[in-house]
Amino acid sequence: MIPRFAGQPPAGDDMQRGSIVRAARAAAAGLAALAAVAGCLALAGCTGPLSTLDPSGPSAASIATLWWVMLAGALVLFALVMGLFAAAFLRPGWGASVPPHRWLVLGGLALPAVVLVPLVAYGLIAGERLLPLPGAKPPRIEVRAERWGWTFHYPDHGGKRTAGILHLPAGTPVDVVVTSRDVIHSFWIPRLAGKIDAIPGHANVLRIQADAPGRFEGLCAEFCGVGHPGMRFQVVAHSAADFPAALAQAESMVEAKK
Repeated sequence: MIPRFAGQPPAGDDMQRGSIVRAARAAAAGLAALAAVAGCLALAGCTGPLSTLDPSGPSAASIATLWWVMLAGALVLFALVMGLFAAAFLRPGWGASVPPHRWLVLGGLALPAVVLVPLVAYGLIAGERLLPLPGAKPPRIEVRAERWGWTFHYPDHGGKRTAGILHLPAGTPVDVVVTSRDVIHSFWIPRLAGKIDAIPGHANVLRIQADAPGRFEGLCAEFCGVGHPGMRFQVVAHSAADFPAALAQAESMVEAKK
């Protein structure tokens, strides 16, 4: 029999504590692996015609960057909380000397403020970039929503009209003036800009720009009735030289269908 000195914890306690620590480490490793797999699967879905994380314009790029910054801040905050949790779990009694009110101040006020204040500041700066601020006056396109479709009017190009397809000059900012004929809709081209409401009797302005020629998808992002799922439209960005001819051809196709 192995002698045990006064004050020495029983060997069984050491074994039990060791097994708890090993189980905690195994659980942490399993959670880390699960988080890595979930992260890979989530990032695999960050592309596509309606992905806000695959931007093709400056406004959409600002929104995507804001999302990544917010994600980074959330991960930092999560890591700090999990670090405190692991320290308390793996080292019983850790932090017992800190008064409860100090934990409330540090953990409930100081820790969130360190992460959230910079995120809010960056969000305000990024949001300011999305506004059609006064100054240069880019071309305007008038958009009218109506259950269950979209009509586009080009007053700077002879008043031409298209339906279901929005034509844009690539590399040039455009102010889109959005309104509605019947109920509230929401105009959204995820890869080019944020969304904006189409309200009957009121015009909202959204500045968008396509970095390069290409095709994009837009949709109504607010439920507006039974035909809402099909209330989508196509966006075609042309080079500056090809835009007038492409718009004229698109209008002639609309007239031919009447």
